[in-house]
Amino acid sequence: MTQAVTDADFETEVLKSSQPVLIDFWAEWCGPCRALSPVVDEIAGELAGAVKVVKMNIDESPNTPSKYGVRGIPTLMVFKGGQLLDTRVGGGSKATLVDWIKSKTN
Repeated sequence: MTQAVTDADFETEVLKSSQPVLIDFWAEWCGPCRALSPVVDEIAGELAGAVKVVKMNIDESPNTPSKYGVRGIPTLMVFKGGQLLDTRVGGGSKATLVDWIKSKTN
């Protein structure tokens, strides 16, 4: 299960996480975001215990996406040890995304 994060708890939930974190920046009105959402939920289940998966609604929390240069959504970012490791804009198959996440977090 994915967890929602906001500007207020981003530092605690993402930057200070003991696990690598995949964050999905999305919005309610974004069709591609809604299409990617079940894939992200599946990835959260598959990588449970190894990678924390969170989602941030850019309309409700605009500061963090702005700080990290989110220009289009969906945008996925991988953080580890408080550092941004990589960014991916747009979707992809579950297998492609899992491989990308694992390549960044191992």
